[in-house]
Amino acid sequence: MPKINVYLPDDLAEAVRTTGVPVSAICQRALEQSVRRVTAIRATVLGDLETDDPTAGLSQFTERTRAVVALAVRRAREARAADVDTEHLLHGLLAEGTNLALHVLRAMEVDPAHVARALSDASPEPGASDTPSATRFSGPAANAVELTVTEALALGHNYVGCEHLLLGLVGEPDGTAGHALRELGVDLRTARRTVVAALTGYTHLRAQAGTTTPAADADVVATAVRRELRPVLDRVERLERQAGLAAGS
Repeated sequence: MPKINVYLPDDLAEAVRTTGVPVSAICQRALEQSVRRVTAIRATVLGDLETDDPTAGLSQFTERTRAVVALAVRRAREARAADVDTEHLLHGLLAEGTNLALHVLRAMEVDPAHVARALSDASPEPGASDTPSATRFSGPAANAVELTVTEALALGHNYVGCEHLLLGLVGEPDGTAGHALRELGVDLRTARRTVVAALTGYTHLRAQAGTTTPAADADVVATAVRRELRPVLDRVERLERQAGLAAGS
């Protein structure tokens, strides 16, 4: 039977040794579940979207994330695009308007309105064909959705949310959406940290905020997430300076 090495942080490795949990059995079950999830998603993103519900195969996606994908498909069809591409997925995130990915962008001091303008400038012109369009995901879009699922798995989440889709789009190297986001300063490492910070305090922050309007809620959450994230980024910057990695050193 093939062997796969699993690397653990020191404190977790010590806890595993102390408790004597069956590492091999646990890893096998986790990997089996992850493989099934990725396989199911791959079948969906490589399949035909010309169905009554093109999101039906995305069972691990939250309702809001499925709504984003449906908006992306609609946008691509309205534009007479040959495929659903990454720019359509990003447009879906922006058009849905209430998802955590938008709070993450604001926490990174990136205005979603600026993203929309950058996306509009970078997107290709609408097609003029009368033939059926957008019946499949493009290669980059399929890759972005698959990366979305692996981001959720890597964070230990049993669902796929809009925040994971944002990470998938940023991490996909070839798509228009990733290029637009990276041009605005959204790098994958900082985005991932911001997602973790947002998820850690999101429910608590909303309960404490007591706000009633989406705009006010977004401002409070984004401000609080920046406050949660700032010490982490400051610590990383100090370590980089100590290692001689700071700009100009």
